[in-house]
Amino acid sequence: MKILKISIKGLPHFQYDLNIDFVAQQRVADDDREQLSNIFSNIYTNPAISFIGINASGKTTILKAISFVIELLNNKPVNNISSNEIIDDIDSSQKVTFSVYFYHEGIVYKLKTNIGKKENMTDGSTKFVILDETLWSKAVHRIKTKKSLYNFRDSDLKTERNNNEEYLMEDVSIIVALNKKQDANFSLYDMSEFTDHNMLNVLGRYPKELLTFLDPSIEYLVCRPNEKKVDIKLKFYGKNEISLSSLLELNKYLSSGTIKGLSIFMGAVFAFIEGGYLLVDELENHFNKEIVATLIRFFMDKKINKKGATLIFSTHYSELLDEFERNDSIYIVRNREGITADNLSNILKRNDIKKSEIYDSDFLKGTVPAYESYIALKKALISIR
Repeated sequence: MKILKISIKGLPHFQYDLNIDFVAQQRVADDDREQLSNIFSNIYTNPAISFIGINASGKTTILKAISFVIELLNNKPVNNISSNEIIDDIDSSQKVTFSVYFYHEGIVYKLKTNIGKKENMTDGSTKFVILDETLWSKAVHRIKTKKSLYNFRDSDLKTERNNNEEYLMEDVSIIVALNKKQDANFSLYDMSEFTDHNMLNVLGRYPKELLTFLDPSIEYLVCRPNEKKVDIKLKFYGKNEISLSSLLELNKYLSSGTIKGLSIFMGAVFAFIEGGYLLVDELENHFNKEIVATLIRFFMDKKINKKGATLIFSTHYSELLDEFERNDSIYIVRNREGITADNLSNILKRNDIKKSEIYDSDFLKGTVPAYESYIALKKALISIR
């Protein structure tokens, strides 16, 4: 199952609707096809999508919104989704509308879900509920152009939510029936919870090639679950094996970059195997530029990324934008009276202009700290005695 587009209306703190298109919007030339994932006919998706912006621009919130949508599509109850904080600020009179377009086995679907809050009159507590929901579908042979991809009419096959059905939980999407019938879901490896701290979240024997790439001094690393703890064997070349019982203890022996690298690259491996989604907040943290660029290139290499896995990440690092040949895989995130995410292809039509220079020059407006803020900070530092 492949996501084509996410559109969210009514998100708190956003200036407009949030629209994230996974489908390549610009013209797809013959050379581009080697870096894009073909879904069907002339519909291609970008294997890596970047969200770039200054501090507090809203990048993390957008990644949480994407994670929320994927968890919703995977039948997880809304009240159990960790990223449901993105809609926590709505009250019982408001709703947030999620419209998700996705593809599976020759069919394009549109799922529209309205989510609100329900108050418990006894204790005053609240919980999230799905107010109403509709699922449309149409065969791909009916889609003649990109423009018609997201056009669903009343005549298209649809399923509507019936909240009177006893078996359907009030915070679980009706897509549960489709997922059960198709025996499929959206594979998600979400690294966003590990932005500010690093801990291995994949157990097993780590590939020697990966260990050498990240730290050539490591001979082997094995992490196995053992009842309520973890049995860890770590060995550096020319030294005795080290035995540990806690993943946190690895911080004494491995750098934060190595630990993060092991988790992210193993997440990439799982995404490649399943054709899933790897989501990373502030990808450049604890890494040098070449390691980050390598990960992006792996997702764009069809010899490695055979099943069309997608890397979704946020960054402050403008030079990473130069890894992308196309503008439609980059979103510029700004927070000016509300969060916005603008696809670079709608702002910059030419792909051959160096993207980092455009971003750093503030040609896009709101992509570098305001000059007035810089001057104020400079004066404050000068005045320190």
